Amino acid sequence: MIVLQVNQLYKSFITDEILSGVKLEVQHRDRIALVGRNGAGKSTLLKIIAGQMSYDSGEIIIPKDVRLGYLEQHAGIDSELSIWDEMMTIFTTLKNQEQKLRQLEKQMADPSIYENTEQYTRITGEYDQLQHDFKDAGGYQYEADTRSVLHGMQFFPEDYDKPIRSLSGGQRTRLALAKLLLSKPDLLILDEPTNHLDIETLSWLEGYLKGYEGAILIVSHDRYFLDQVVSIVYEVSRTKVSKYIGNYSGYLEEKAKNYERDLKMYERQMDEKSKLETFIQKNLARASTTKMAQSRRKVLEKTNWMDSPDGDEKSANFGFTIERQSGNDVLSIDDLSIGFSKEEISTNIRMRVFREDRIALVGPNGVGKSTLLKTIVKDIQALAGDIRYGTNVHIGYYDQEQAKLHSNKSVLSELWDEWPLLNEKDIRNILGRFLFSGDDVAKSVNSLSGGEKARLALAKLMMQKSNFLVLDEPTNHLDLDSKEILENALIDYPGTLLFVSHDRYFINRIATKVIELSSTGSFEYLGDYDYYLEKKEELQELAAMQSLTSEKNTTEKSAPSKSTSMIDKDTKKRERQIRRAVEELEVKMNALAETIAVFEEQLCDPAIYSDHEKTLLIQSELNEVKQQHEELEMEWLELNDELEQL
Repeated sequence: MIVLQVNQLYKSFITDEILSGVKLEVQHRDRIALVGRNGAGKSTLLKIIAGQMSYDSGEIIIPKDVRLGYLEQHAGIDSELSIWDEMMTIFTTLKNQEQKLRQLEKQMADPSIYENTEQYTRITGEYDQLQHDFKDAGGYQYEADTRSVLHGMQFFPEDYDKPIRSLSGGQRTRLALAKLLLSKPDLLILDEPTNHLDIETLSWLEGYLKGYEGAILIVSHDRYFLDQVVSIVYEVSRTKVSKYIGNYSGYLEEKAKNYERDLKMYERQMDEKSKLETFIQKNLARASTTKMAQSRRKVLEKTNWMDSPDGDEKSANFGFTIERQSGNDVLSIDDLSIGFSKEEISTNIRMRVFREDRIALVGPNGVGKSTLLKTIVKDIQALAGDIRYGTNVHIGYYDQEQAKLHSNKSVLSELWDEWPLLNEKDIRNILGRFLFSGDDVAKSVNSLSGGEKARLALAKLMMQKSNFLVLDEPTNHLDLDSKEILENALIDYPGTLLFVSHDRYFINRIATKVIELSSTGSFEYLGDYDYYLEKKEELQELAAMQSLTSEKNTTEKSAPSKSTSMIDKDTKKRERQIRRAVEELEVKMNALAETIAVFEEQLCDPAIYSDHEKTLLIQSELNEVKQQHEELEMEWLELNDELEQL
């Protein structure tokens, strides 16, 4: 069943064409992502579909019985009601039905009704039908559904009576999303729904949307989220919309193939065009060949030549370098307490940062991640504990709130005032690498969009040449293309990184360690985000097993115990078994370590790493062997732990 059809849609703002001949179709239960650069027209298209913006021509077809729900970017609820009462406004019809059911039940409880058969039949018939309708509409579960969605959005029973006007902007946005989800429209249209959500809430939202009964149309810059949720991608680029089947990663692969194909076709056409132009130029003036030249000129003029697949879209182009290398020990934190004045947010924080570490700091909203970064860069004073900086450490700090970018200076002056020894041409070249060109450099910093401020902040960060970058949500406000460029720049960065991000795709590409922050301390995981999730799940399972073992031991204590000699015999037998298993594992691990060394040596051979296919094959085999080695190592550690406890 089609819930939305867009045909030949055109939209312009004065002389700028935003959308041209757009076609888009949404079927029941489709999960569709709308992607493209900032300013490409994604939000414009959503607003047109939602009926909040007019369009020049074309048609939008939505069946009469289809309900649309639209959450625009930065939307928030403005209400005088409490959280719970505001959610209940969605279910007015159900509450009226419930009230009617109670009235009918009172009537049926009156003994006199049985004296009038006709009246009894009418009331019981009405009650049965209304009860059936009430049940089908979710009348017996709407309060449970409300609690579930509010919990997923991090609103708990103690919050239900809070007035909405007392909530922060981010909380109001989350509440607006919760209300829209509870209304269960046939087509759910979401513009950047992942803003203001921490990783735990994002994971919950992914699961909810996967099981959602209706269709979903999403604009999001969260690639991990898109990979988990969507199965169709529409790309908005150069006023056109192109369709790709698959999730975001599938879209990237398909787009790359299409680009290679289009580039070859374009080069072939340009070669053909060049030959025609050369022939015309040489032969048009000659009497003997002028007719042939004129004929080919007509072909040249009538042919619909391809546009370059690169188009006129520009990408930022930058990298981070360091002026001087730091010592091996970059940062040491012991028993740190952070917060404001005497209000502690998190305590007992311990951290060791070494040169070239790439550390992601994760944890729920409000646990103090940004506060910790501000404490490290000395914007906020520590409440207790010790922070020690290594030799030659030069910190570069990226603030997610862009607190230092609120001047009336021009973009050019913002950079030039800090590096006055550079000439204007050099400053303009640097700004050009961050997509500030022409009149853009004369814009007031205060008038810049979020994305432009982010790019200007990154330009200043690049100029500092710091050897330790502390980044607070660096991918906020960046489109997907800019995110990828930032990632590549950070991967090539020769210094040390400590960053906070809710972008799990970004964490996976950059991080070599993950530190989870809680109100009572910090815990370090050696690996990327996926590894952190896996190890965290393992630790939770281990804790559950230990709890069961503890209960079992308590039960066994009350039962008749074995004799001491029998216990000793069993212990020695188990000890021998473990030692044999440990020895076997060590032999296998040594063999795998030798294989890893051979593969790594091969990858350093110029004859091999110049062969792309052979390199990929060896790398794949190396990854597989490393995975086997890691699994054996985990088993070895578990057995040794058991051995120590015997």
